[in-house]
Amino acid sequence: MAAQGSMNNLTTLIKRLEAATSRLEDIATAIDGPGAPAPNGVSATALPSFPALGTPEPSAPPPPSEPLPRSVEAFDEIIEGDVVTFVKASEKIGGLVEEQAKAVKEAFEAERTYLLVATKAKKPDPQPPELTTELHRYTSTVDEIREANRPSPLFTHLSAVSEGIVALGWIVEKRPGDFVTDTLGGAQYYGNKILKDYKDKDKSHVEYIQAYYKIFRSLAAYVKEHFPTGLTWNGKDGVDALEALKQIQSGAATPKAAPTSGGPPPPPPPPLPTFEDGGPPAPPLPPAGGASQGGGIDAVFEQLNKGSAVTAGLRKVDKSEMTHKNPSLRAGAAVPQRSESQTSVSGRGKSPIPSKKPDSLRAKKPGRKELEGNKWVVENFENTQNEIIEIPAELHHSILISKCNKCVLKVNGKANAISIDNCKNLSILVESLVSSLDIIKAPKVQVQVDGVVPTILLDQVDGAQIYLSNQSLATEIFTSKCSAVNVVLPPKDDSDDDSKELAFPEQIRSVLKDGTLVSEIVAHAG
Repeated sequence: MAAQGSMNNLTTLIKRLEAATSRLEDIATAIDGPGAPAPNGVSATALPSFPALGTPEPSAPPPPSEPLPRSVEAFDEIIEGDVVTFVKASEKIGGLVEEQAKAVKEAFEAERTYLLVATKAKKPDPQPPELTTELHRYTSTVDEIREANRPSPLFTHLSAVSEGIVALGWIVEKRPGDFVTDTLGGAQYYGNKILKDYKDKDKSHVEYIQAYYKIFRSLAAYVKEHFPTGLTWNGKDGVDALEALKQIQSGAATPKAAPTSGGPPPPPPPPLPTFEDGGPPAPPLPPAGGASQGGGIDAVFEQLNKGSAVTAGLRKVDKSEMTHKNPSLRAGAAVPQRSESQTSVSGRGKSPIPSKKPDSLRAKKPGRKELEGNKWVVENFENTQNEIIEIPAELHHSILISKCNKCVLKVNGKANAISIDNCKNLSILVESLVSSLDIIKAPKVQVQVDGVVPTILLDQVDGAQIYLSNQSLATEIFTSKCSAVNVVLPPKDDSDDDSKELAFPEQIRSVLKDGTLVSEIVAHAG
């Protein structure tokens, strides 16, 4: 009992001492001011100050959002207005038409990114393919939907949109306004058929094609206002084009404003250091040597200072292990193939080949028919079946015809020679030639000879109809890598017989006889 009483007295004494000490500290602070030294030699002003609990600190004002250039804002108006209206009109038809219209919207948004890059970057030379990857992807999708659905009853709709999407290629033209207007003419070739066929049947198809026309009329006006002489870049303060693209894709180029709504209160402050322990603990000392666990920069220089001795630990490869001297090792796959990830990291792999620019984005050049010296050059004519392109030829003239699709040509007079290259759905009427008519890589071509042509050569032609006159029955015809080639012979003079069509052979049987290759045409009876 005595011991318990002593403990109670000691506890009471300690409490009284603590109360007295607290009172003395309050008196000292009141006399000497807030800068007076606190117990244990710590200055009162040195103590950290913390905000009151539950009171949020005033947040910094959000960074101002970077304004968009006027040209990009105007392009956004086309997307949000005319393009969205076109997509909604396509939804009434549905199916492939709606799918293709959505690809058109994606293509416009991809071009919008390209325009935003141009406002921030210097013009690259050469232009990296990454800038137009998305644009190529969606314009190719528009064209692929058309090509993959030729039997579709809505093929005319798909063709009109595919022809019009070429207008997005104005970004590489010097006269973009005229380019967009000319491209719209290609879309109207199919679009006007829609207007004619559905005018009294279904108004939704009429609204659909008219909404598509509206897009490119707005685009032509936009280009003439903002880029009358071609797309401009930021040559003064511009950054690298790829860097600008990365900023736009990450959202760093156009930062959004920070939210202004009040957030949760800040976490409670850490506890004050206890003075009984002599103040806050000292920070830990860095490891000896100053180098990190990985060796640091000193280890790098140490390796460099070794010179040629740095390779002393490498093993010499024996000749029996060298694949260039032992083909059997390569055949047996003894050397593991490098993975794609290793190739990309090392940087020694094959560089990626940029995708080929689709035909839908290639700039279409205007048709040209000019006489250059003794050579007629006829090229870049499109869809002129209703108009015959006539070429007044003379005996010393040669004629070069290239990139003419869905056209009808007529050569008046006797020429020296004619060469046709990379044409499709071409029809040509020839009077007479001195030498030959050469046709190379021209599918679905039709040739009518009214006079005399000594030689006709066809190379890589798929589908050809050759109409000969009675004067040209002695014409020699050579074919190479050709298919579906027919020659049509006229009826004999003073005869009521029909024209006779003969097919060129495509299957050859070859055998070896006495060391010689003997080939013969395979004839199919029945």
